[in-house]
Amino acid sequence: MTSVLIVVFDGLQPAQIRPDLMPNLSQFADEGVFFESHHPVFPSVTRINAASMVTGRYPGGHGLAANTMVARDYDPTLVFSALEPTLADMGRKTGRVLLAPTLADILAEHGLEYTAIGVGTSGNAYVHNPNADTSGGATIHPDFTLPYSLQDRLVSRFGEWPDESQPNTPRFRHAIRILTEHILPERQPAVALIWSSEPDKAQHAHGVGSEMSDRAVREADAGFGQIMDWLGANGLSETDVMVVSDHGYSTIREVMDVESHIRDAGFGGDDVLVAPNGGSVLFYTRDSSTAGSLASHLMSQAWCGALLASEAAGDIEGTLPLPLVGGDGPRAPELSMSFTWDSEKNDAGYDGFAHSTGGASGLGQHGSMSKHEMNNTLLARGPSFKTRNRITSPTGNVDVAPTVLSLLGLPIPEDMNGRAIVEALVSGPGSVESTTDAHLAGREVLDGVYRQEIILSRVGKTVYLDSGSGWRE
Repeated sequence: MTSVLIVVFDGLQPAQIRPDLMPNLSQFADEGVFFESHHPVFPSVTRINAASMVTGRYPGGHGLAANTMVARDYDPTLVFSALEPTLADMGRKTGRVLLAPTLADILAEHGLEYTAIGVGTSGNAYVHNPNADTSGGATIHPDFTLPYSLQDRLVSRFGEWPDESQPNTPRFRHAIRILTEHILPERQPAVALIWSSEPDKAQHAHGVGSEMSDRAVREADAGFGQIMDWLGANGLSETDVMVVSDHGYSTIREVMDVESHIRDAGFGGDDVLVAPNGGSVLFYTRDSSTAGSLASHLMSQAWCGALLASEAAGDIEGTLPLPLVGGDGPRAPELSMSFTWDSEKNDAGYDGFAHSTGGASGLGQHGSMSKHEMNNTLLARGPSFKTRNRITSPTGNVDVAPTVLSLLGLPIPEDMNGRAIVEALVSGPGSVESTTDAHLAGREVLDGVYRQEIILSRVGKTVYLDSGSGWRE
């Protein structure tokens, strides 16, 4: 039976896949399929994109609204970072971490296994298979495993995980060892995934295109070459391999303390809960009236870009509806804001600056609707994929799960928002029809007029967010 290996490089931009930085991945891209218009979901942060990869659902459908969020079914007063201890507690108290089944859940119904190993955050790892105790398969991370009983056995065999470092290469090498000595040859899952935390960690700490970032990219590429060499040496060169990143990147223009700002503007802690997510901010309000007042205030700020409102917030003049980008659902915020951004190059020549809720000017960030963050990496090679092909039709992280199911010959659930990327398959068509349209809104504010535009692409029922901008006239 066909098997699939997914390799994720956190924060890798398509512009970084070039022979001088990533010779192994560049060769892979040249020989296989390069997806030129690949998209994350918004906010363009890691954990919700991991959840969208494994569920094929937009954030509103899978219920992980961002890296930092509120889940009212868990604790309506708590803004929390979606990390393993809290997610596990949410699962115990609410009965579910995600609101949609994962690849692991679906494969288990067919007697197949999904195993993931990653060295990013514990929250990213946790969402790959929250139900491992019942669905089978496994998630392996330096801090924990699912099922939890697996941790001691792996440490006994492979030793303790190396300490986190910059770049985080020692941990990635350890993960590669477990992948190639245990997961692939012994567990033989239908789908295996390995997640590198680089170049994300280096770009946050040192900037996009910095010396440390380039080193992290080169070392991550060397690890990828090691994995591909192992596949070839062990008779698995015909494995379908997909390489993906979770989001693109920007350079921080200015750091904004949005929570302090709105408190100073008179919005009390009981009225508005603020969830900062780098290039975006989620606002959970007490009621629709508060949401309307807050939206009006935000639109008057120079750093407020695109601003969306959930159905629960009501029809707020100047906002665009959160369902447009798949963000509405049981755990949705009332307001979701992207910071303003531009396309200026940083000192290393990489496009894109944006405001951020954290970090420092000149360092890397993501989370906004910048077109530089809403374009990320997808490559594929293997017997099921075309060769030496560049796909220009829009694709997204929500397409990973349905495409994997298609590769395995399994049915795709009708409630998945993503699609199988058939135009990349040997058995598929040469192209698919897509459309692009702009959604506009505006409103008079104290200092003039606020306007915004969100650009969406579509293939069939699947919608991809190209960019979202807001400005004042």
